[in-house]
Amino acid sequence: MDNTETARTAVEFWFDPNCPWAWMTSRWVGEVERQRPIDVTWRVMSLFVLNEDQDIPDEYRERIHKGQVYPRIVTAALLRHGQEIVKPLYDALGEHVHHRQESDPDQVVPAVLRELDLDEDLLEYAWTDEVDQAVRASHQDGIDRVGQDVGTPVIAVEGTAFFGPVISPAPKGQEALDLWDGVVAVAKVPGFFELKRSRTVGPIFDTVA
Repeated sequence: MDNTETARTAVEFWFDPNCPWAWMTSRWVGEVERQRPIDVTWRVMSLFVLNEDQDIPDEYRERIHKGQVYPRIVTAALLRHGQEIVKPLYDALGEHVHHRQESDPDQVVPAVLRELDLDEDLLEYAWTDEVDQAVRASHQDGIDRVGQDVGTPVIAVEGTAFFGPVISPAPKGQEALDLWDGVVAVAKVPGFFELKRSRTVGPIFDTVA
């Protein structure tokens, strides 16, 4: 009997809970994780930090500024409870923000903390800048892997990092594995930088993984 363990692949995934496209990609990575020996470390990015020096519409700037509470609450929970809380918290936030289309962080964050039985005093970190340095450090770590001209999500596979993929809906089963193998393969080519086509659909949400 062969007792050799299958080699596990280290994956890092940077996300802003407020980003629907990162959410779609995260559902795909979760599907791959159920079928392949990969170990995913979930890390925070911030759409607000990403765009703070950019010329963007005021309405969008206001939305991502308000949505900064989500990277903050995930970071505060990470600092208190460790990496194991990040994915459950991201899943719960995504259910409210993306599937239920709840747009008020004042309602979403307390509800999610109750659902996960997390300390209510974590709320204070959502509304202050106390963990912003840690948010920015995590964000910058992701950006440093791929360069400035990207967004969220960022994925690193065994040290090879790339932006995206931007997908809708999140593929399942063999289709998810085929996409994974293709994306990882092209990302490993040193001279490969970009492959893109215009989006023809918006985020198509399914159930939470």
